Amino acid sequence: MALRWGICSAGKISHDFTVALRTLQAEQHQVVAVAARELAHAQEFAQKHSIPRAYGSYEELAEDPEIDVVYVGTIHPHHLRVGLLFMNAKKNVLCEKPLAMNLKEVQQMISAARRSDVFLMEAVWTRFFPASLEISRLLSQNAVGQVKLVRADFGAALLGVPRAVQKHLGGGALLDIGIYCIQFVLMVFNGEKPEQIQASGVCLDTGVDEAMVVTLKFSGHRLAVCTCTVAAELPNEALIVGTEATIKVPAHMWCPTTLLVNGVETQFPVPDPHLPLNFINSTGMRYEAEEVRRCVLAGLKESSRMSHADSALLADIMDEARRQVGVVYSQDSQ
Repeated sequence: MALRWGICSAGKISHDFTVALRTLQAEQHQVVAVAARELAHAQEFAQKHSIPRAYGSYEELAEDPEIDVVYVGTIHPHHLRVGLLFMNAKKNVLCEKPLAMNLKEVQQMISAARRSDVFLMEAVWTRFFPASLEISRLLSQNAVGQVKLVRADFGAALLGVPRAVQKHLGGGALLDIGIYCIQFVLMVFNGEKPEQIQASGVCLDTGVDEAMVVTLKFSGHRLAVCTCTVAAELPNEALIVGTEATIKVPAHMWCPTTLLVNGVETQFPVPDPHLPLNFINSTGMRYEAEEVRRCVLAGLKESSRMSHADSALLADIMDEARRQVGVVYSQDSQ
């Protein structure tokens, strides 16, 4: 049976996700409706993507009985409200990262999913790329020996993008792109909670972080260093250093298509899109969509690959890093 998708918001990321779904079999994935806050935007999106129904409100999408799962692609501060709207309407939800603005909001999302008995997953698409699955396979087989150090960096010149720098839009380097570095470390260390978190950063006049370095210390003398900035392009690589081998993820570590294991390269190409994309390798969002379908058909309420506990730990670490750097959102005091 086809999983019937509703798309919430008609922005750039929703466009790319919808394009990614088209790389999968139509008998397995169908987009049946899109909603935006303005009907004209939804109608334009629906026309571009050949979607049967367009709604001018998220509430109408929530009430559509023919939708199995909703993809939430709104800006960060709206994730909680919109996520709750759909889950309270008994809809399964795939919500863009960050799942919410802080741990408290993430816990509200998880509680709502359990209360409504629906599937909920944070759309950390990186975790589902074939290259990421290969990393986990190598680690489970002890191919690198004991992991001693993990390094991940993500930097992009986003100072001209309001969504990335304005506090009321949920901006800031850590929440927007640094989250990819933190989740990578947690993937390598299998969801283990770090013993120590040390963060240092610089803030913009808007009150959000322009750049941050987060060092995580894990049991057994293992370290991880994450660097993120919205002011400049970084190498955007990740490195796993073990006692027996090194795994390097060249740019772009958040949507990886290449792995170097002790210098030996393996390629994991993503499919070509049928429409131009806004972000690099976006057809790779197909892999998280496949995971959602697998889980929903199996009656699962969360994915073991990106579990509720994973999302909570991710938010917890980012909350602490922000606290140390002095980044406070209005949601933190609510």
